Amino acid sequence: MLTQLEQAEITDPGLPAGYTLHGATLDDLPEAVEVFNAVSRQIIGRDEFTVENYREEWEIPVLNLPEYVKVVRAANGQLIGCVEVWDLYEPHTRLNTWIKVHPDHQGRGLEAALLRFAEDKARRSALPRAPRGARVSLLGWVNHRETVTNDAYAAAGFQLVRNSYHMRIDLTEAPPAPVWPDGITLRPFVPERDLEAVTWVDREAFRDHWGFVERPFEADVQMLRHWMKSAKFDPALWLVAVDGERIAGVSLNRAEADEDPDMGWIGSLGVLREYRHRGLATALLHQSFGDFYRRGKQAVGLGVDAYNLTGALRLYERVGMRVAHKYNTYEKELRPGVELSTQKLRNE
Repeated sequence: MLTQLEQAEITDPGLPAGYTLHGATLDDLPEAVEVFNAVSRQIIGRDEFTVENYREEWEIPVLNLPEYVKVVRAANGQLIGCVEVWDLYEPHTRLNTWIKVHPDHQGRGLEAALLRFAEDKARRSALPRAPRGARVSLLGWVNHRETVTNDAYAAAGFQLVRNSYHMRIDLTEAPPAPVWPDGITLRPFVPERDLEAVTWVDREAFRDHWGFVERPFEADVQMLRHWMKSAKFDPALWLVAVDGERIAGVSLNRAEADEDPDMGWIGSLGVLREYRHRGLATALLHQSFGDFYRRGKQAVGLGVDAYNLTGALRLYERVGMRVAHKYNTYEKELRPGVELSTQKLRNE
């Protein structure tokens, strides 16, 4: 049964005259991707998205697309904006939103309206389900060059709490061969054998990542299974470093970056605590660079928290990576309480 809070969900967040809000469907995807790319061309001069790649986001199994993703149409029927609210799994304490407005329609109040919808949706989705006494917050992630959107987050009461980077290395020559720590070897990723173990290692490694919130293990397995259905998934690019039979670290790579088919992408690099500071992460990076180089890729990219708690940013700089794009992370508290996400390193 729906709660009174859920039943009262707003259907009009105060859009400017002539604009209407609609639940998204997969049929909207080509028009939505064109809006996303129009913004990308505005700020970095080129497209970053394809319909095929973004379909993977909108087809996540537990996403109720028309309820949590809305599109905005102008009076002539053109799709000119989109807002997404992500609240897929327990404990429902740390939600995310993402908004895009076509450059021709920016600065008319649409950004503020979409953030009002996102906050309202987040409150109605999370507050009835989050653990009693837990802090609940809504976060947004924006390229620092999106001036209008950044201003809209600030005006809506969001606080700038973090920065993150997309980093890259250009493969102008063969990268160094990996030097594996004593006792560590590389073995092939076999989905039927390794999926749950790799999920566990990736999850444990990222407990030390700012903002990590533990969710049901089955949810993490489900998400990795979903990404394995991607056309960019190649098990040969999922690196599994083992100490005997125990997995010590992983690098889950994708055949190409969303923003550039000539760039390989390191989706998740994780090393268990007891294997850190021994050169394993460096070896995984060099192995990844070499794999992409041999496939003819011109560059390799990844994403990183600018203030990463485990020193990942310094590691990436040491192996020759540089910042390509900077993003701002905004947060708005929806309910005060005990923070369940990682904010600092646990005691060794």
